[in-house]
Amino acid sequence: MEGASYQRFPKVKIRELKDDYAKFELRETDASMANALRRVMIAEVPTIAIDLVEIEVNSSVLNDEFIAHRLGLIPLTSERAMSMRFSRDCDACDGDGQCEFCSVEFHLRAKCINDQTLDVTSKDLYSSDHTVVPVDFSDTGAGFENNEDQRGITIVKLRKGQELRLRAIARKGIGKDHAKWSPAATVTFMYEPEIHVNEEMMETLSLEEKTSVVESSPTKVFGINPHTQQVEVVDREAYTYDDEVLKKVEAMGKPGLVEIYAKEDSFIFTVESTGAVKASQLVLNAIEVLKQKLDAVRLSEDTVEADDQFGELGAHMRGG
Repeated sequence: MEGASYQRFPKVKIRELKDDYAKFELRETDASMANALRRVMIAEVPTIAIDLVEIEVNSSVLNDEFIAHRLGLIPLTSERAMSMRFSRDCDACDGDGQCEFCSVEFHLRAKCINDQTLDVTSKDLYSSDHTVVPVDFSDTGAGFENNEDQRGITIVKLRKGQELRLRAIARKGIGKDHAKWSPAATVTFMYEPEIHVNEEMMETLSLEEKTSVVESSPTKVFGINPHTQQVEVVDREAYTYDDEVLKKVEAMGKPGLVEIYAKEDSFIFTVESTGAVKASQLVLNAIEVLKQKLDAVRLSEDTVEADDQFGELGAHMRGG
């Protein structure tokens, strides 16, 4: 229908929020928007990661390519990634990718001079920009018990006389190009389940039958109230859409005893960050990227409409 509007006004409710973890509700929208947000968080929110490694000295047991690969996978704090330029688009260095606008330089120098094995870790990387450094996991409340475990991510171990010297260039990128640029460890969403128990039918069951209904669920969704002996929904979100409870009540000849359906406009998101950006900022950056993509689609539609109106003249003005 011409002139019809499909505009929606999604609502977000934060349930739990930490630096590296977020759980929130997304309501009054549809699965296409929820999945678009999930995919953007995984693959299109930019971060900074080591992309070029120049090895000066390497007498360790690992070859150069192995060390370069390990360096690339070390998460770097990427709060300024959104404002940085992609190296391929940087006019300051003509796409070379080694200027202050599109890259950050790291140096590492380590040599083992005694009989004890030396652990070379991400804390040994020295950055040219204090805002872009390896993520410090000792501040995330991971439960480290001593300083030995707070040394960062191990790159290589050196024995006496072995040495590693290198220069590395970190650049902006997205997970679609390589997983090392993905800011998300995992992003999932599920339809919020709606569960109804027919209490009148439930009263016709014996305690043993009620217990069998409760135990048929692989996850603890249902429980029996110790006072009323009635089956109750204990944790609605523990339901995994396995249909085991529905199969059980069907086998008992009690269809309709339990009804379960998914709310098609309500989703529960779980976001875990690699530490490159905070989980809350990851969600906000994903929304910003999604808006930019929608603006690009709108612009292309306007361009097509202009071509329809002005024909070859409009295409010629764009260089087509």
